[in-house]
Amino acid sequence: MGLTKQYLRYVPSAVFGLIGSQKGNIVFVTLRGEKGRYVAVPACEHVFIWDLRKGEKILILQGLKQEVTCLCPSPDGLHLAVGYEDGSIRIFSLLSGEGNITFNGHKAAVTSLKYDQLGGRLASGSKDTDVIIWDVINESGLYRLKGHKDAVTHALFLRERNLLVTSGKDTMVKWWDLDNQHCFKTMVGHRTEVWGLVLVSEEKRLITGAADSELRAWDIAYLQEIDDPEEPEPKKIKECPRTQDTPEAEDGALEADEASEEDRILSCRKAGSIMREGRDRVVSLAVDKTGRILACHGNDSVLEVFCILSKAEIQKKMDKKLKKARKKAKLNTDSGEEDPETSVSMTLQDEIHRVANIKTSSKIKSFDLIHSPQGELKAVFLLQNNLVELYSLNASLPTPQPIRTSRITIGGHRSDVRTLSFSSDNIAMLSAAADSVKIWNRSTLQCIRTMPCEYALCSFFVPGDRQVVIGTKTGNLQLFDLASGNLLETVAAHDGALWSMSLSPDQRGFVTGGADKTVKFWDFELVTDKNSTQKRLSVKHTRTLQLDEDVLCVSYSPNQKLLAVSLLDCTVKVFYVDTLKFFLSLYGHKLPVICMDISHDGALIATGSADRNVKIWGLDFGDCHRSLFAHDDSVMHLRFVPKSHLFFTAGKDRKIKQWDADKFEHIQTLEGHHQEIWCLAVSPSGDYVVSASHDKSLRLWERTREPLILEEEREMQREAEYEESVAKEDQPAVPGETQGDSYFAGKKTIETVKAAERIMEAIELYREETAKIKEHRAICRAAGKEVPLPVNPILMAYGNISPSAYVLEVIKGVKSSELEEALLVLPFSYVPDILSLLNDFIQRGTDIELLCRCLFFLLRIHFGQITSNQMLVPVIEKLKETTISKVRQVQDVIGFNMAGLDYLKRECEAKSEVTFFAEATGLLEEKKRKRRNRRKMILTLT
Repeated sequence: MGLTKQYLRYVPSAVFGLIGSQKGNIVFVTLRGEKGRYVAVPACEHVFIWDLRKGEKILILQGLKQEVTCLCPSPDGLHLAVGYEDGSIRIFSLLSGEGNITFNGHKAAVTSLKYDQLGGRLASGSKDTDVIIWDVINESGLYRLKGHKDAVTHALFLRERNLLVTSGKDTMVKWWDLDNQHCFKTMVGHRTEVWGLVLVSEEKRLITGAADSELRAWDIAYLQEIDDPEEPEPKKIKECPRTQDTPEAEDGALEADEASEEDRILSCRKAGSIMREGRDRVVSLAVDKTGRILACHGNDSVLEVFCILSKAEIQKKMDKKLKKARKKAKLNTDSGEEDPETSVSMTLQDEIHRVANIKTSSKIKSFDLIHSPQGELKAVFLLQNNLVELYSLNASLPTPQPIRTSRITIGGHRSDVRTLSFSSDNIAMLSAAADSVKIWNRSTLQCIRTMPCEYALCSFFVPGDRQVVIGTKTGNLQLFDLASGNLLETVAAHDGALWSMSLSPDQRGFVTGGADKTVKFWDFELVTDKNSTQKRLSVKHTRTLQLDEDVLCVSYSPNQKLLAVSLLDCTVKVFYVDTLKFFLSLYGHKLPVICMDISHDGALIATGSADRNVKIWGLDFGDCHRSLFAHDDSVMHLRFVPKSHLFFTAGKDRKIKQWDADKFEHIQTLEGHHQEIWCLAVSPSGDYVVSASHDKSLRLWERTREPLILEEEREMQREAEYEESVAKEDQPAVPGETQGDSYFAGKKTIETVKAAERIMEAIELYREETAKIKEHRAICRAAGKEVPLPVNPILMAYGNISPSAYVLEVIKGVKSSELEEALLVLPFSYVPDILSLLNDFIQRGTDIELLCRCLFFLLRIHFGQITSNQMLVPVIEKLKETTISKVRQVQDVIGFNMAGLDYLKRECEAKSEVTFFAEATGLLEEKKRKRRNRRKMILTLT
């Protein structure tokens, strides 16, 4: 075999330039015991934790590949649940930043996450219309709730009762009884999608936000409350809904609450509507933890804040109203007598009043609230233009005014980055967008300069790396000084957009191409300003090349003899630089050439077009060496790696690909961006690639020393495709075809398949080893002496354990969230062995909970086969005896421990009370002593 060409692998190094991405929601998190200072924001596949006070990123929760769509902090503030685009959920520890728990159950993006009050259960809603309840402590799925016909938008646990309320894009609000996992009530009073819901007033009122400008309020009456427990007759239940049977609100389509099956638990009646100022749909609706402040926003930049009054405040307000009404009635009556029938009715506006509107600097994507006991409300916003803002508002004042207390802006551009460049020393990177140019330090990824500019389209560092030149959409050249961060000069270069620039290889000038059908040549020169004696850099226009079409891209050959110009007529024209005479025309692309580059030796030119192809041409005769179908959408940028014939292309299909221009082979694909890629830059050393995308992120890719073998790369690609197909096996072949409802909360993934394979291998090893042990015993008996038994290397690696103990180790090694799905995949032929092993393990009394979970699950799914198998009857009988006795023992231990903990709790409380009283008396004595001393001093003075 001949020598294969060795390539080096590029790997993702960092994501920067992004403050927060649009798909997920922003949340306050508690770190180091501080509330209201830190926020978690989705950042493509990662989650960034920002310090609002310092404006710094302090923690990155590393994701895998999928984009983050939902965040929810746990009630204890120690964990953060993160939902992803592919339906997976990971729970990260905020102390270590590690994601130890993964839940796979949804088939589409997670849209809602909510913990219950204690943080033991997590409800997740998804675009696949399912709601799944997860047990966070046991790390497993409990059950799946099916009923919505479109994406679930919100899910809430009730504090006092084991109920869940969910809303969806199917216009429904559903109430679920979690004791028996069924939907007992569906509210059909909305005409449009329900985008958000909150529970307020001690969970006696539900407020929903839909696609109109109304916030609807619903009164909830829990029927068990009205029930008298001592009353034996169930008549009261029937009478109860009639107490709610007041005339219905305007909405005729609302359900009338009759004493039906669904009203056994609660009844719901529309209380009225609060009108929002916004005319469009509610994007998000939230209430703070105290349940006093309600806020919502639409597709604009205004957050509307409402205050929910307490019973005492409402009473006070009603008393005032009544007093006013009586006074009015007294004035109206001629005789001057008080009208005895003066009464006032309480409206929804009396209970919920508007506090203020918070206007942000851009469109709001999501927000979170925190209400301090002092009455100050903090609202943090994730805005559409890659910005985080924090506002504070004192809701207790008569006319509260929102104040912007901090904003995080420095870490990214407000709009998409359109051009990237590296400095000659590989250390600084330039990124420019519609409003600013930023200079980044490559090693620390810190933004070291931000300079306002016009809409930038192309850029480069001037030789010496002290100045940069920007080409803009208005056709201007802008020259910036990096040391001072000042704009040195703006030169009107073209009448249309300045699409491309190329620095001359002798570094004395550059060439620009624009939409005004001209190519212009410029030289650098030093000029003296009128108001200063020092010279500064400027540019001088030397020559113009007039063409018949708009110029899209220009590129110098390394020997500076040729200039390639890409035109709007889909061709690339090559001219001699000295005489500007025409040399070659490269035609073949079906759509305009957007990007091109010439190799370091001037032998090859590669062109990338909107027709999704890349063509490699020889610059000697203009012949096309090869046409490559490069991307699934337009090729947006192309760059050769310095001193090689390898080049990178970036496409609108969100991929960056590396190619070999000699062998015409695809080397590797760099995936990571979640939207179209606009541009990329390769460092002069070729060790780094930086790319910018519509997802607002900049990504740095680093060349490693790891060799990349193409055959292995293809093999890995095939494996990844196979794994993907395994996970998708259960999906129906015909779109819209429904299969039997999945009862289990989890779903089949490649991890569950691998876990099942490990269990199968362990059982096969157990079978082989037990057969060997039997043989060995027979040999020993025949020989009449002890013969040494060869030990299996796997068992030796585990510390010379028995084959049955090895099976237990493998079962314990399966992730808790994947256990059921792994057992579901197991063929029945392995089940008899597992059952007999489970019997042995349970008798030993270790890991009873895990073993019982496996046992009950296997019995449930293989019930028919197990009961009809005569061989398994004695095993099941034994299991019945041992399991019941061992589970009772575990119950006793837990009961004893609970009683012990209760006793300790009471002791601690008693001790703390004693110390509290001791401290109080001590303080009193101290005050008395001080008073006596003061009196003595006064007496001595007098």
